[in-house]
Amino acid sequence: MADQPDKSEKTEEPSSKKLADAHKKGDVAKSQEVTTWFMILGSTLLFAIMTPISAVSLMDYLKLIIANADQYEFGGGGFSAFIEGLIWVIFTVVILPLGLMAFAAIGGNLIQHKPVFSLDPIKPKWSKISPLAGFKRLFSLESLVNFAKGILKLTIVSVVMFLVLWPERDRLETLITLAPNKILAVFLEFGIKIFIATLAIITIIALIDYLYQRHKWWEKQKMTIKEVRDEYKQMEGDPHIKSRIRQIRQERAQKRMMSAVPDATVVITNPTHYAVALKYDETMSAPICLAKGADKIALKIREIAKKSDIPIVENPPLARALFTSVELDEAIPSEHFKAVASVIGYVMRLKQKASWSA
Repeated sequence: MADQPDKSEKTEEPSSKKLADAHKKGDVAKSQEVTTWFMILGSTLLFAIMTPISAVSLMDYLKLIIANADQYEFGGGGFSAFIEGLIWVIFTVVILPLGLMAFAAIGGNLIQHKPVFSLDPIKPKWSKISPLAGFKRLFSLESLVNFAKGILKLTIVSVVMFLVLWPERDRLETLITLAPNKILAVFLEFGIKIFIATLAIITIIALIDYLYQRHKWWEKQKMTIKEVRDEYKQMEGDPHIKSRIRQIRQERAQKRMMSAVPDATVVITNPTHYAVALKYDETMSAPICLAKGADKIALKIREIAKKSDIPIVENPPLARALFTSVELDEAIPSEHFKAVASVIGYVMRLKQKASWSA
């Protein structure tokens, strides 16, 4: 269609928003061959486990019916009970495999992508009923690939059955002479061989098809440069996105600020509402503000300073003045030089006394 971007223009990797939107619409990478593999695996396990049990159960019931056949009058109550019992036995034999097969089909989809609930794929669309669109889908590359896969799978199953049964053709000819329980054992042996051989081949097909479907889906999700720009503009204009971005930036800035507190020379407080961490050494022309905060942030600065053995000096007027007048990583204003110098001088004298006493 004219409004769809050309595939050659989709040069950018899909954004997380693009992938999330695709998932919400039910557009996910999925290979039907993987689901088929799980169903064949489930069929193999069911055949190996349930066939002997089901056959014995059904056989025992039929033996009981045959042994008491003279007691059943056609159309009578005994015959109705016989039919109801037979139906129930067949139902119990069939319902469990059907349930497990459905479970295998669901598992085959869930292992490829996280659960998705979307009505978008079943919404009425003109492209689904348009003869022209249907003609294009019928002769598209995807249809040809699916047709080729169907022929390939049919051929593989036929070849597998031939390779398994042909060497056993002499045994097959003598099956009619065997007892029913012996026939069941041979049937079970041949069936398991066919299932395992088919499963081995379908494993390769499913792996290749999943990689192909995943690659095709990823290429479909790629974006043009214009789509990337439009999405960025849309996200920038969203107040929720802006708020979240501001929050993330504030959190990161606060983490960087707190990590700088252990390098401070002194922390000036008020004593609980404000805290300003300053750093100074002989190479600096003026002290620099490493961190500042009020209330909870001030409390956090005090806690880090205590753990790091940074001197804490309570000077409410100076703490308030520095909090409002100095920014992070900037030198303090000149009007506060004298007050800050007296605090730093006091801290230096304390350190000297501590070193002498040590």
